[in-house]
This record gives sequence, structure tokens and C-alpha cells, in this order.
Amino acid sequence: MSIDIANESGVAVNEVGIAALARYVLDRMRIHPLAELSVLLVDEGAMADLHQRWMGEPGATDVLAFPMDELRPPPPIGGTRTAIGAHEPEPEPGLLGDVVLCPQVAANQAQTSGHGTEDEIELLCIHGILHLLGYDHANPDDHATMFRLQEQLLASWRASARVAGGSDPSATAEQAGGAPETEKEQRGSSTADRGGREGPG
Repeated sequence: MSIDIANESGVAVNEVGIAALARYVLDRMRIHPLAELSVLLVDEGAMADLHQRWMGEPGATDVLAFPMDELRPPPPIGGTRTAIGAHEPEPEPGLLGDVVLCPQVAANQAQTSGHGTEDEIELLCIHGILHLLGYDHANPDDHATMFRLQEQLLASWRASARVAGGSDPSATAEQAGGAPETEKEQRGSSTADRGGREGPG
């Protein structure tokens, strides 16, 4: 999995941790191991410019996603097949696109929500990756599906991190159960709902 992290925000962030999280999410979503992803961290001015240019909205937002090859995860393991005896489609390699994060906005939202900035950046990174994979929250059903998956991935990532004891959690995902396939109740609110947007592909 090729994951490029570029920090142009002027704020120190855990770039290794962001790359490990992104790799974990793509693995759990069964994206082809040769797929490519870029994560760019920018300051509030740059994010405001992108937000205005691509979304037509003023001010800096927390996360933007710019899909490239419109890669989609394969059906869930054990899901309904298209025909008896048919094989589930294999994931394809390609360019997922770019996730753009603004650590300053994330820090403000983290303070409001009462958790750490790194926790907020993790949530926003997952949110952006899911947008690249075709998830959205424009209507209530899509919102519920996307945010339920977002919370499942975040919870399983953190469980893996505890199991790993500081090593790369993606290497111990199976020990922690991977991404849960059972549905869980979505928590009451999520900061990513305030600004997560999918840019034009």
C-alpha cells in the first residue's frame, strides 16, 4: 500500500501514526495492496482556499476528499453473490485520491468535543478515506451507514493499538478482530459531520 503523507500545516503531527491508520483502514476495507493514497495536511489559509475553490463555501474546514479512480471496496466477506458459485470480485489497484486535513481546525474541534487533537485527526482521516471509497452523508440512510462504519473502524483501530502495545496496529489487526462486521449503534454526534466534504473527482 503506497501512502504518501505531506505535512504543510506548520503544526507537528504524528505522520507515522496517520500512515499506519490509513493503511489499517484500507486493509480492513479490503482495498488492493497496490492502491495509492495521499494525505496532505495544510494550514487554515490553504484549507480555506480549497474549501472556497472546490465547495464554494467560505472559511477553513476540517477535511476534504478528492477521489481519483473511484475505487470501491469489494462486497463484505460472506455477502450475497451475484450468482450461485460466482466468485466475489477482487479489489483493483489504482489511485484512491487525496485526503486533505487541517490540524488547526481539528484542534479547535477536539477542544470543543473534549478529546485530544490526535484523536480528532484520526477520526477525520477515516472520514476522508471513506469519502474516497464512495461513502457520503447527504441523506439520513447514507449518514447512518457512513458514520456507523467510521466508528467501527476507529474503535477497531484503537483496540489494535492497545494490542500492539505501541507497534504498528495494522500488523495485529487480526488479533483485535479487524473491522467489526456486526452493526453497532452510532454515537450521538461526530465532529467530522460538521465539515467532512467530498471534493470533485
